[in-house]
Amino acid sequence: MKSRLAIRMQVLSFVAFAAAVPSFTQERAIEFPDVDGYRTFSVDLHTHSVFSDGMVWPIIRMQEAERDGLTLIAVTEHLEYQPWQKDIPHPDRNRSYVVASEYTEESESDVIVVNGAEITRSMPPGHVNAVFIQDANALLVKSSGADYMTRLRPSTSEEQAASEREARKAIEVANEQNAFVFWNHPNWPSQRPDGVAKLTDMHRDLIAEGLLHGIEVANGDFYSAESLQIALDNDLAILGVSDVHYLIDWDYLPNDGGHRTATLVFAEERSTESIKEALHANRTVAWFGNWLIGREDALMPLLEASLQLTKVERSPGDKLIDIRLSNMSDAAFDLRVTSGHRFNGPPSTMRVEPHSDLDLAISGETRTSFEIAFEVLNAITAPETHPTLRLPVEVPPR
Repeated sequence: MKSRLAIRMQVLSFVAFAAAVPSFTQERAIEFPDVDGYRTFSVDLHTHSVFSDGMVWPIIRMQEAERDGLTLIAVTEHLEYQPWQKDIPHPDRNRSYVVASEYTEESESDVIVVNGAEITRSMPPGHVNAVFIQDANALLVKSSGADYMTRLRPSTSEEQAASEREARKAIEVANEQNAFVFWNHPNWPSQRPDGVAKLTDMHRDLIAEGLLHGIEVANGDFYSAESLQIALDNDLAILGVSDVHYLIDWDYLPNDGGHRTATLVFAEERSTESIKEALHANRTVAWFGNWLIGREDALMPLLEASLQLTKVERSPGDKLIDIRLSNMSDAAFDLRVTSGHRFNGPPSTMRVEPHSDLDLAISGETRTSFEIAFEVLNAITAPETHPTLRLPVEVPPR
């Protein structure tokens, strides 16, 4: 292992390089308000570096996470798939996490990094991530002399059976390490040619035994309505992940208004254990493009914290009611009025841009106490289902 001086010099060189590049942290950081009783944290639980099939060094992943304002990032290299092994031989599957951890220690980064691994097999079970693990090497299960590539593309029923046994063993070992385990990209066309996520008997068994805890409903630029329904039907955490292999800047264009796909987690405090507890409790929302995807009990508090009435008053000289709808989040909210109200200006469908205000004048309303309701069109609580946000309006006397 390198000396602390050598590590420090390596880190300082990266820091010096980063300092020479214009900072876009404020513009690109993922920002959503805290909700009642919990703080809102952005996490990415699926990333890759050159220690599996990614294209960058782990320190770059950490610096990207800092720029994106992430609270926590998981290092999840493929266990079995190692295309750069001839160039970067590393018998220790924890090495990527070690490099990332050394960076956070030396640079005093605010980003929490946790160890993880991607169990990489054919379907079933497909690819499965285990995060918050202690030792990735223990998950590298190989019960026969077959090459790992055979396990990724088994050609006989015997090879498939061996792959399933080994994958189950790896998942069991991860659970013995108190990991959070989730199913990756269930609709991936390479394993589901029709692009439709479907439960197999193996997945049902893993869920029934409490060995599988979450599912990706959004991975990179893919969203799966079927994965969302699987999560709802089987009490699995709803997740969004970047699954980044190249640069975040190339894949998501964060300095041009884009952002990595991520998960918003509602936890009591900024700590590994608190975030892990929130994941197991399903207090999550996937942040994908301009979509917020989550269970109603997790998503509604976020919508209520993000969209607020910050002004209500009767217009002087007329009977209009002036209101100001303020957006405290990174989402551009697309709203459709469902309470029957009319506005002196915008139609019944409108957009509230991120971190901005929308001034509206309600016409034809004589009451001083009422409720205005919006269907939030860029929020999803179930396939093809959008939640309704209800805002109480109290008109003060002049």
